Amino acid sequence: MTIAVTDQDRALRFYTEGLGLETRIDAPGPEGRFLTVGVPGSSVQIILWSQPPVAGQPAAPGPVILESDDLRKDFEIFRQRGVTFDQAGPEEYPFGLRLEAVDPDGNRISLRQQRQP
Repeated sequence: MTIAVTDQDRALRFYTEGLGLETRIDAPGPEGRFLTVGVPGSSVQIILWSQPPVAGQPAAPGPVILESDDLRKDFEIFRQRGVTFDQAGPEEYPFGLRLEAVDPDGNRISLRQQRQP
């Protein structure tokens, strides 16, 4: 999946230092810097693609959903790291817990914890 960002260095700090993802690829390419991050232990990568801002248009929401084993604990860790959220804390849903984080470009990252049987 690809997330459009206006500043790759700022986005990299948010996704690694804020959300705890790891840098996978950071290399120059013919169309600009190719930068990916991923959840440790997972093969899935997220491309942080540099896209200049368009005047009057906010960044499009990102299609990122991250699963957590303990969302309340992760929420406190992320909040201490400076991650911004739409809610005051995780909210209860029939499937479990859910919370929306916002990256520096306005992309939304859904954080979820599945309900245990």
